[in-house]
Amino acid sequence: MEENKRRIAILGSTGSIGTQALDVVAHHPDLFQVEMLSAGSNAQLLIEQARKFNPDSVVICNKDKYREVKDALDPLDIKVFAGVESAGELAGGSNVDIVLASMVGFSGLAPTISAIKKGKIIALANKETLVAAGSIITRLAKEHNSPVLPVDSEHSAIFQSLQGEKAQIEKLLLTASGGPFFNLDKEKFNDITVEQALNHPNWKMGSKVTIDSATMMNKGLEIMEAAWLFNIPADKIEVVVHPQSIIHSMVQFTDGSVKAQLGYPDMRVPIQYALSYPYRIPLDTKRLSFAQLGQLTFFAPDPDKFPCLKIAYEAFKKGGNIPCAMNAANEVAVAAFLRSEIKFTQIPQIIEKTIEKCIFVASPEVEDIFATDKESKARAEEILFSSR
Repeated sequence: MEENKRRIAILGSTGSIGTQALDVVAHHPDLFQVEMLSAGSNAQLLIEQARKFNPDSVVICNKDKYREVKDALDPLDIKVFAGVESAGELAGGSNVDIVLASMVGFSGLAPTISAIKKGKIIALANKETLVAAGSIITRLAKEHNSPVLPVDSEHSAIFQSLQGEKAQIEKLLLTASGGPFFNLDKEKFNDITVEQALNHPNWKMGSKVTIDSATMMNKGLEIMEAAWLFNIPADKIEVVVHPQSIIHSMVQFTDGSVKAQLGYPDMRVPIQYALSYPYRIPLDTKRLSFAQLGQLTFFAPDPDKFPCLKIAYEAFKKGGNIPCAMNAANEVAVAAFLRSEIKFTQIPQIIEKTIEKCIFVASPEVEDIFATDKESKARAEEILFSSR
């Protein structure tokens, strides 16, 4: 890599992606410098991270926690701010080269847009940004010459498989672990507990993403994300269940050749690739032994057991602000399930009912997306209340 350190802002530093990104930085202090950290409400971990990495500034989005963070970091001369707006402004600062967008859910959209408008390199780990506002994000990124590099393991695998290629893509193959319930009888889905749904067989992720994996809505979100990232129709994106999670995704070309990226599940690999791109740098990952693996298996997803996949395909086909409404309803439904207020099987039901009530906007602007998110969450809450 070039001699100068890459200066990084991390939106969502206390989450699963943010903490693993800081682990990457800790392994390569000669290559990366943390300039800004932002967190939602986890003040204590943000303080610990700031003490270790000594950024220029930190943002605690929960304004009630500002004083706690400010008092703790005052002796270190680290600037402390509060609110999501501050996160967006600081991420776009002249002292930042790369913005790792890893805030959970729709909350990551506004600060990501702010960073794009400043022409920053975006390492995107927030699916919802492209799901809710794909047409807007891709247009702004082009206008402001802001590269968007994928951090999701599946999209990073596709991105890596495309390096050096000039061939036309015939199909993208998104691999899915199948989550914890791939082999569970559909009749038992009504009895799924929060604890069971959070017990992912392969990946360690935040609770929201883990539930999305269990419902396979994460694949629905990833279909939309892939369509925008790689400028390819959703009907040319196929989901294949691969329980071992060794192949992270594949690209099929028009000559029938298929390229894939493989490795043991470790999110630090795609995080590091985005931060160091176009270079590869050392990482202490477990190395593959094909002899020990023995075999890799693949299956088609069951649409009856995982209706969220079909919902996502249809929402993307409708276009406009419908994917935003779907995403908003999913956030509400998943949060309700995590609070044990609804059954696992009610998550797709709430999403479908919310989409039905959405007022369609064919070519939404930023304000339309924010309005759709707010209105859809309110409708989803009403549907949730009536279902109790």
